[in-house]
Amino acid sequence: MKSPLYLLCLSVLIISLNSCQEKQPVFESLDAYPIYPYNDLGIKYIPDATTFKLWSPAATDVRVNLYDSDEPSAEVKERINMTLTDGAWAVTVDGDLDGTYYTFQIKRNGNWGTEATDPYARAAGTNGTRGQVVNLADTNPEGWENDVRPPFTAPTDAVLYELHVRDASIDPRSGITHKGKFLGLAERGTTTPQGDATGIDHLVELGVTHVHLLPSFDFMSVDESRPDDPQYNWGYDPQNYNIPEGSYSTNPSDGKVRIREFKTMVKAMHDAGIRVVMDVVYNHTGRSEDSHFQHLIPDYFYRFNEDGSMSNASACGNEIASDRPMVRKYIRQSVEYWAKEYHIDGFRFDLMGIHDIPTMNEISQSLHAIDSTILIYGEGWKAGDSPLPDSLLALKANTPKLIDIAAFSDDLRDGLKGSVFVHEEQGFVSGAAGKDQSIRFGIVGSTPHPQVDYKAVNYSDAPWAKEPGQCINYVSCHDNHTLNDRLAISNPTEGAGRRAGMQRLALAIVLTSQGVPFLHAGSEMLRTKNKDENSYKSGDGINMINWGGKRAHKETFEYVRDLIALRKAHPAFRMGATSLIGKHLVFTDTEDDQLVVYQINDAPGDEWTNILVVFNGSKLPRTIEFPEGNWKQVVNGRQVNPEGIGRIRKGSLGIPGREAAIFVQVE
Repeated sequence: MKSPLYLLCLSVLIISLNSCQEKQPVFESLDAYPIYPYNDLGIKYIPDATTFKLWSPAATDVRVNLYDSDEPSAEVKERINMTLTDGAWAVTVDGDLDGTYYTFQIKRNGNWGTEATDPYARAAGTNGTRGQVVNLADTNPEGWENDVRPPFTAPTDAVLYELHVRDASIDPRSGITHKGKFLGLAERGTTTPQGDATGIDHLVELGVTHVHLLPSFDFMSVDESRPDDPQYNWGYDPQNYNIPEGSYSTNPSDGKVRIREFKTMVKAMHDAGIRVVMDVVYNHTGRSEDSHFQHLIPDYFYRFNEDGSMSNASACGNEIASDRPMVRKYIRQSVEYWAKEYHIDGFRFDLMGIHDIPTMNEISQSLHAIDSTILIYGEGWKAGDSPLPDSLLALKANTPKLIDIAAFSDDLRDGLKGSVFVHEEQGFVSGAAGKDQSIRFGIVGSTPHPQVDYKAVNYSDAPWAKEPGQCINYVSCHDNHTLNDRLAISNPTEGAGRRAGMQRLALAIVLTSQGVPFLHAGSEMLRTKNKDENSYKSGDGINMINWGGKRAHKETFEYVRDLIALRKAHPAFRMGATSLIGKHLVFTDTEDDQLVVYQINDAPGDEWTNILVVFNGSKLPRTIEFPEGNWKQVVNGRQVNPEGIGRIRKGSLGIPGREAAIFVQVE
C-alpha cells in the first residue's frame, strides 16, 4: 500500500503535468474572437529594440523567425517565442534590427504551422515572402517633408487617368530611363525621338488632375528575383497590402528601396500638380488556403459557404470578410497608412460591391478626417455570389447609403459603346438606337433628373447617385477591350477615320458630363491592344503605351487635351450639386433616340451664361434649331476652340454624323 504522502505527491505531479499541457483556445465562432483595441500590430522599430506583435486568437503559441537574408535557402538566424499580452502575441528584441528579415509562425493542435509574412508588414524582401524591419525615416526622398497635395476642391473637378506603372514607360521610344519602374514615373523632360512629351510631362500637357495607378502594392504574380526577364501582370493578386510592389523598384531585396522610390514617384507627381490614386484590392487575396492570413489567423479574414468552402464573389478563389471587426480595422488602417506615409490622394476599390457598407463608410470617415479632398470610388458590383446579402453590400444601387464614395457608371459606359459582354453590339457613338436615355443618365451624373426616362436606361431603373460626385463617368478602362479595339470589332465596315470620330464623340460626352470623368490611359491617342480583351498577363507588346501613337493620332490627342481644358475653365460642366443640375440643365425633346441635345441655362459661376450641347450618334447629319439669339460654336467633331469655330450661328444648323457640337450664346 502506498503512503498518503506518496499519493499526495503523485496527485500534485499529475495536476502539474495537466496544467502544462497545451490547451487550444475555444471560441463559439470566428465572430467571438476578441477585438484587439490598439494600433500597434506588426513591428515597432527603434534603434535600440524592435517589438513584434501578431493578433492570432486561435494560436496556442507564436514565434518570430529572424533572418539575415531574403534568399529562400537562408537559414533562420534566431527563433523567438512570443507571449500573449493584452490580446496580441508580442516580443521585444533588443538591439538594432534595421534590415533584418522576419516571418511569423503559429502553433495549433500541437503543431507548428507554415512560416508566413506578417500581414501588417510595411517592408519586405524579394517576392514578399519575408517581412523586413526598416527604419522608415530612411525611406523619405529629399524634400519629402515639404511634399503637399496639389490644390483640389470638389470631386467633380477631377479628371482621372488610369495608368499601369509598367505600361507608362516600357516602350523603347518613351525616352524614359527607368523603364517599367516607379522612378520612370518620376522623370521629367522625357520625349519620343520626334520630340513629343512622354511620362509625367505628357500628363501635365494633357491636363489630368489625378493619375489612378493600377495595383502598386506587393502582388504575387511577377517573380521579383528575375528582374531582367519579360514578365507582366496587372497586379490584381494581392500579397502584401502595405508594401509597394518590388518589381517596380530597382532593388526588390531591399525594402527601403521600393518604399523610397514609390515616394519619389508620388512627390514628382505632386510637384507637377498631379494627385495620385491607388487601385486597391482588399476584396480578395492572391492566394487562398495558403495565404499568410490563413497561415497566421486561420479562416478569420475570409467568408465561407455553408458547406465550408471559401466563398468566391471575387471569381478569384476567395473573398475577404470585410464585415468582421478586425478585417474592417485592417482595411481602414491600411488605407490610412498609405494616405499618411505615402501621401496618397485617393483610393479606387476593386470589386467594391464585395465590401459591406459600414466598412466603406468607416473608411470614408477616417480618410476624410485625414484630408477632406481624398477621393474614394470603386466598382459597385461583384463577380459572383456572396454569403452577405446584397442589401448590406457597397453595390452601385446602394451608393446613396455610402458617405462621400463614388461608383463607376457602367450605364454610361455601355450606353456609349455597347455591352462589354456582347462584343459586336454597337452603342450610341456608333449609331445604335435606343441608347439616348442611358446617355442622358450619364450626362446628369446618375442623379435624379425629371427628364430622364429611367425605364429606358440600360441597367439602372432609378438614379443611384445622390450627388454627381458619386458617379464616375467612363467609356473604357484596363478591363475589356480598349475603346479603339471595341469600336473596330463592333463596326468592322467603318474606316479607321470614322472610328476615330466615334472615339472623340465618346470622350467628349465623358468629359462634358456632370459626374467625375475617368480616362483609360492612351485613349487620347487611340490605344490598341490588338483586340486582346483580357490583357492582364499578355506582356508589354500588347499592353505598353505606344508613344508613337501621340504623333500618329495628334488630332485626337489635341481634342482630348482641349476638352479637359474646357472642362476646367467652365464650371457649367461640373456644377457639383444635384440641385444645380436639375435647375440649370434642360434636355430638348428631339424625338430622335440618336440625338441628345441639352442646354445649360444661367450657368452658375461661369462666364458662359447659356450653353447648347449636341451629341449626334447617327451616321447621318441631324438638323437642330437654335434657341433665340446668336450662338458661337466652341466644339465640333475635330476641334475645341473657346474663341469660336466658324461664323456666328442662329436659326438652324446641320450637325454631322457621330459628332459632338457645343455652342455658346453671344450678344
